[in-house]
Amino acid sequence: MNIEQIYRDAGAYLQGHFLLSSGKHSQFYLQSAKVLENPELAGRLADELAKIISENGVEFDSVCSPALGGVLAGYELARAAKKRFIFTERVEKMMSLRRGFEVRKGERFIICEDIITTGGSALESAKIIEELGGVVVGFAALANRGFCSLSNMPSSRKAECKLPFDKPLFALGNFEFEIYEPESCPLCKGGSVAIKPGSRGN
Repeated sequence: MNIEQIYRDAGAYLQGHFLLSSGKHSQFYLQSAKVLENPELAGRLADELAKIISENGVEFDSVCSPALGGVLAGYELARAAKKRFIFTERVEKMMSLRRGFEVRKGERFIICEDIITTGGSALESAKIIEELGGVVVGFAALANRGFCSLSNMPSSRKAECKLPFDKPLFALGNFEFEIYEPESCPLCKGGSVAIKPGSRGN
């Protein structure tokens, strides 16, 4: 499965000048919503992700995703794996578990995102699950932005990765884009202004 081509075909592989959630800038952006708006395609991607997790011997009971970006990917993964699905969401900037969702003691979770960059939101969700007695057995995403190392394909871990060393991360593809601090961004120096196309901006 060529995940890069799938993003390109869906108009989800954007090129321009983007402000990332981390505050850094990049010339490229992956807009997963454009991929996931096609239910048939979303289902095929989730089927492949579930297969990868199974082939790597990771057993789990449920899937949890941080809202908003991870909800569709996580729901489809749960469907593909025939598991339960819940999601966390931000309330006054704090990640929370609401809407009557519960976590059983010892319940094994995969934390699923659409895109893993540094893994900050996924880690926040994982901490909530564990505080409630659940067990996080791994992380998953449609695409990895090249900061965290993958368990199912060659990749490297950068210092910015926030995910734990002892839990596997699975994704359909690994994208390594140049990312700049605002003060040293060559795009800014060229006169363009960064825009924020993600779920927290547009």
